[in-house]
Amino acid sequence: MASSSDSWIKEYNEAVKMVDDINAMISERSSLPASGPETQRHASAIRRKITILGTRLDGLQSLLSRPTGKPLTEKEMNRRKDMVANLRSKVNQMASAFNMSNFANRDSLLGPESKPDAMSRTVGLDNSGLVGLQRQIMKEQDEDLEKLEETIVSTKHIALAVNEELDLQTRLIDDLDQHVDVSDSRLRRVQKNLAVLNRRTRDSCSCMCMLLAVIGIVILAVIIYLLIKYL
Repeated sequence: MASSSDSWIKEYNEAVKMVDDINAMISERSSLPASGPETQRHASAIRRKITILGTRLDGLQSLLSRPTGKPLTEKEMNRRKDMVANLRSKVNQMASAFNMSNFANRDSLLGPESKPDAMSRTVGLDNSGLVGLQRQIMKEQDEDLEKLEETIVSTKHIALAVNEELDLQTRLIDDLDQHVDVSDSRLRRVQKNLAVLNRRTRDSCSCMCMLLAVIGIVILAVIIYLLIKYL
């Protein structure tokens, strides 16, 4: 079974891969039109990946602040914090390029971890210990409020990303409706032209039939005249 340190390295490597993927997607933008549905979809996909990457970096930061398993040395802890900070700097640059909100440190949406019951923590404490415990509880409550604030900010970022995606889908639907209207108008013009061509064809056939009938009558009259004259 992999240790928590190995898990952190694995998560970090996946975050690095996401950074490379996003950079590749940003490079692909040069081959797309300056505007249009395809360009908008591509930009929206990049924004979603940046949001997911920011959440993943928050998870890495959270694991460092609450280490489990074998404790890390101070040097290793600082090295990993620098690694996360470097990635977060890249994420902030990407977000700035796409006019996204600043990425603050965020914890998981699951909320703060559960803590021991307050009453059970007072067992065996004297007055001085109770005062210290009260201060500790107040400090923990302040930390919980900070985490709640971070969760609200995280939820806001996700809501903005979803709203942006909905706006994009709405614009795409409007564009599709416009294309359908244009195609319908062209189809009606083609049908009108076909109707005019069909009417002209029928009129031409009628004139041709009348002409052939007149010619036939003239030939018949000539034949009758010759018969009467020579018989």
